[in-house]
Amino acid sequence: MIRINNKHLPPKGFVALTAWPLLFVRREYLPLSARTLRHEYIHARQQAEMGIVPFFIWYGAEWLIRRLFLRGNAYRNISFEREAYANEGNERYLQTRKAFAWINYLKEA
Repeated sequence: MIRINNKHLPPKGFVALTAWPLLFVRREYLPLSARTLRHEYIHARQQAEMGIVPFFIWYGAEWLIRRLFLRGNAYRNISFEREAYANEGNERYLQTRKAFAWINYLKEA
């Protein structure tokens, strides 16, 4: 991935944002931890599987549905985020991850 360190993307409160093949990182969070990098590489794999535009459409739609109709933190409960957070500590996850594994995280959180 191509890393772009800047002060504008992602929005304040977030460390990094992947829009494959780009990784935007807020400067104040540098250097990135291995855990954060794994989290973002999981998103890169999700985007490569789905395509960038469909990924972000699904991401936004799922956030909106979870925000409007379900309890809890809508962002943390998006299936893509649930997969990434659940596996960011596993150094071997990307080597063993099955395609479209995020589907397993769709169930209500």
